[in-house]
Amino acid sequence: MLRQLRASDSRFRALTFQPGLNILAADVAPNSADTDSRNGAGKSSMIELLHFLLGERADSSTLALRPELRSTEFSLELDWPQQREPLRVSRTGSRSTWVHLQPLPPGTDQGQLELATGHVRVGEWQRLIERDLFGLPDEHPGVTGRSLLSFLMRRTSSDGYSDARRSHGRQSDADATTNLAYLLGLDWHLADRYRLLKARDTARTQMQKAAQDPLLGRIIGKVADLRSEIALAERRVADVERQLASFRVVPEYENLRQEADRMDQRIRQLRSRDLVDRRNLQDLNSALEEATDPDVSYLEPIYAELGVMLTDQVRKRFDEVEAFHQSIVRNRRRYLDEEASAIRQRLVDSETERGRLGEQLASILRTLQEGGALEALTTLQQVLGQEQALLSALRHRYEAAQALEATKREITQARLTLQQEMDRDIEDRRRLVDEATVLFSDFARRLYGPGRTAYLRFEAGDKSLRINPHIDSDDSTGIRSMVIFCFDLTVSVLAHRARRAPDFLVHDSYLFDGVDDRQLAAALGLAAEVAAREGIQYIITLNSDDLDKARRRGFDADPHLLPQRLTDQYDEGALFGFRF
Repeated sequence: MLRQLRASDSRFRALTFQPGLNILAADVAPNSADTDSRNGAGKSSMIELLHFLLGERADSSTLALRPELRSTEFSLELDWPQQREPLRVSRTGSRSTWVHLQPLPPGTDQGQLELATGHVRVGEWQRLIERDLFGLPDEHPGVTGRSLLSFLMRRTSSDGYSDARRSHGRQSDADATTNLAYLLGLDWHLADRYRLLKARDTARTQMQKAAQDPLLGRIIGKVADLRSEIALAERRVADVERQLASFRVVPEYENLRQEADRMDQRIRQLRSRDLVDRRNLQDLNSALEEATDPDVSYLEPIYAELGVMLTDQVRKRFDEVEAFHQSIVRNRRRYLDEEASAIRQRLVDSETERGRLGEQLASILRTLQEGGALEALTTLQQVLGQEQALLSALRHRYEAAQALEATKREITQARLTLQQEMDRDIEDRRRLVDEATVLFSDFARRLYGPGRTAYLRFEAGDKSLRINPHIDSDDSTGIRSMVIFCFDLTVSVLAHRARRAPDFLVHDSYLFDGVDDRQLAAALGLAAEVAAREGIQYIITLNSDDLDKARRRGFDADPHLLPQRLTDQYDEGALFGFRF
């Protein structure tokens, strides 16, 4: 039960709650102008502060984080299970990730405690709320204390009054019904499986879209293509593994490799020199063929024809010239023969050296081929790791492609199976289902009389458990609001009876906008009666004119009014003592 809401700012209108029905009224001040409004008086802000103090994760939209309120410490006193004195929780916007609890509930994780200040992390505070206020086990997938609290304290800021089945506008059916199943005593584990199937189906849809994309489709691939790629990758891995199995480390591997490089370079040099020598030898042979003695026998007949007789002295000179030319030719032929012989010998020596170097090089290369250096072994191991990683990635893609093709059928079958199991659970828990249905119907009849059909319908749908509250109507806003009122009151009563929820329910005045005067008065009277009978607390904010309508219909509001009343005055009439 909530006891008191207050703040360190003295201007704040501290609110003290009592058992049963509590009405926080917002009045029109006698001296207010036509331009004044009660919309900023703080009715909805009270609920926002309750959420903040009961473990809401703070973000930029959180009321207490506004610059005007960041330094204010807000506090809430509430009854705590198995504790005689109320627990006081305090929190500020400036340190929104911590709360101060006094006294600390038993079982608080000391690792989540700030020793210097006694503050507890918000996550631990949420765990304590789930454990002590809602009785949740340590593992409770799909059900959270924050979601459960949001059904007990709906907020206008999160569109909490648009649909009885959801605590906020963006809540999925599967998430909402899982939490409602817990509060109503159904098998919430079964209900949560709808959420898991939805997540799988969403992932499948996204993968299917990706597979159809020309670029992203390559990442996933097709089963047939990936099967072939896996076969080739397995072959590469096997090849590298065989190389590693037969690999031996060769001592002085690097020296041998360098020696082999030098031999190979020398052989290349010899071949290049041999090529030049063969060309030179060919030129020398050609020069030897051209090196012949000069023919001078034609000279004397030519002179005779000219009538010139050569003297013995002239002939002697011709013989001397001829002998000189013959000497030159002999010397040239000797030189060319010597050069040719040297080249031939060099070619023979080169061939011999190349043969010797070739044999040595072949031996070294065989040694290198049979083994390698330690660095080569490391490199080979790295190559194996890369190939194995590639093979693993291909297998994952293959599994994903297989799943993509098979998942749709599996999800459809799983949904059918889950639907059948959920149907059986609803039937097995017929007493709880009937109790909820009758209670909701009784509450609706108190508002609209026996002539209007009202019921709760529990159904195992294909995508979620369906819990649909219904009151026959012309789909008016007022009747939709009363559906939420009766539904929340039903859930709160049943959950509190089974100790699956705390003993308070909080509604904003927004719930009663557009509600007929008769139903307004009947709802307030019903809330007061049920709260007193069940030992729970019902807190509501109301504008004074709506309260006057209920009074005129016979509702006595005075015993339930909080002493603190908000007004439309700009400063002192608001909850915070000022407007911002």
